[in-house]
Amino acid sequence: MPRLRILLLATLAAGLTAAPRAQQPAAPPLDADRLARIDRVLQEHVDGNRIAGAVALVLRDGQPIYERAVGWSDKESGRRMSMDTIFRIASQTKALTSAAILMLMEEGRLSVGNPVSMFIPAFQKTTVAVKGESGSTVPARRAITIRDLLTHTAGISYGTDAHLASLYEAKGLGPAAGYGWYTADKDEGTCETMERLAGLPFTAHPGEYVYGYNTDILGCVVERVSGMPLDRFFETRITRPLRMVDTHFFLPAGQQARLATVYASGPDDRIVRAPDGARGQGHYVEGPRKNFAGGAGLVSTARDYARFLEMIRNGGALDGVRLLSPRSVALMTTNQIGGAFPTEGRGFGFGFETTDRYGANGLSSVGTFGWGGAYGSTYRVDPPARLTIVFMLNQLPNRTDLGQRFPTLVYQALMDAPVTTPLR
Repeated sequence: MPRLRILLLATLAAGLTAAPRAQQPAAPPLDADRLARIDRVLQEHVDGNRIAGAVALVLRDGQPIYERAVGWSDKESGRRMSMDTIFRIASQTKALTSAAILMLMEEGRLSVGNPVSMFIPAFQKTTVAVKGESGSTVPARRAITIRDLLTHTAGISYGTDAHLASLYEAKGLGPAAGYGWYTADKDEGTCETMERLAGLPFTAHPGEYVYGYNTDILGCVVERVSGMPLDRFFETRITRPLRMVDTHFFLPAGQQARLATVYASGPDDRIVRAPDGARGQGHYVEGPRKNFAGGAGLVSTARDYARFLEMIRNGGALDGVRLLSPRSVALMTTNQIGGAFPTEGRGFGFGFETTDRYGANGLSSVGTFGWGGAYGSTYRVDPPARLTIVFMLNQLPNRTDLGQRFPTLVYQALMDAPVTTPLR
């Protein structure tokens, strides 16, 4: 009897295990009412004259879940913002240049451990300014490598530091280049500008995180290694294969009406039209078209730039076109500098800022990567959430925090739990 009882209990337990369980209704991945909050915030900024206009695009699994163009592309002429408006994307250029370097690495044409002087001999002996001692410099402790440039750990700034500004200005850089990073008005090639930079003292020794001309130098490396100008490399190797038809260093003829006007945050934080020149509208329409700034030179649209980001999110391929291997993409999107990044919980990979701790970058999952541009644009790619977020603005200087608010507004509408521990 005891044995029979045991068998009956075991049979009953097996039956209970095999029985189908009642399924709880799955929470929707996006709350439509919460997503609508974005419209309100964007329109409030337009109505309050804190921005002229913006374009926002959010993809999930590669499909649009939010697309909006609000406000004005040119307020004075009454030209509305549209999804195909072209923006100056400044430092968003850095991601494409970094990808170009890794494409050349995969072809065996360079190594990230190579000293940059292999390709630009002027960098063979660099110097570092001694702070507090006017005009005093010391030799750099070691050679600057491609890796240093990819991670902004070469000690190179934009030359606007108080103790360097006059030296850089005399060479047409730093304060003489808009806010430091602007070179679209130069009637010379990219490498000529970077060779001149090599003769100036830098802010710190290689190994220290300093944000600056690093990726512009990499643009010259791409030219030297590939044997073609950077604009042609981008077109033939990146933008044309990815069907990024509106991404260029200078605006194509006949497209001027599509270019967003630059505005600036005025004294009362209300917008005013930015002036012409390097600190305003720039030379993207009628400039010399000779200097292709790998760190800050491109114009693009939200949809175009999202295609590039989707290629990265997909491990280096999009729509049957592969530009990079998954392992190279992992290098780009993984923190390569440990705790050297100035914000705790974040890091920097080969071209992207990384989110390494939940809460260090708003509501972004651990594993998110992204960056932004000086004109106010920003982007994030959150692989765990399967999200690509692009926010386009052309405002310089920009004293709104809309670039930080926008991703939060996207995330608060997402009903999935975040990834909060480091990815393995």
